[in-house]
Amino acid sequence: MVGIHETVGTLVVMVYLVLTVGNILRVTGKIVPWTRPLSMVGGLALIIQYLLGFSLLGSDYSITAVHYLFALAAIITVGLEHSVERDQSTKAARTAAAATAGTTILVLVAYAIGSAS
Repeated sequence: MVGIHETVGTLVVMVYLVLTVGNILRVTGKIVPWTRPLSMVGGLALIIQYLLGFSLLGSDYSITAVHYLFALAAIITVGLEHSVERDQSTKAARTAAAATAGTTILVLVAYAIGSAS
């Protein structure tokens, strides 16, 4: 189960890294139609990751609490990014880019902590 959790974690990090790049491209004025579907895929992958993590927690697998804090903090940035209107305004693109960059950082730190354990 730990291997699956780590594999899905890798996928989550990669999705949010690509999504951050896509949203930065939107800030520059480019039309990037794949950001919204990828955002939904990232959210789904993160939910699956949480379910796997709670399953590990329930089976007495132990890891530092900081791992959980960083992972769960991503709920805030994902929620912010999902609440942004998908128009072509620079403000919406900037907010989405900042939110996905924040999510990328949070899940990357959680992944690094998990990998080090």
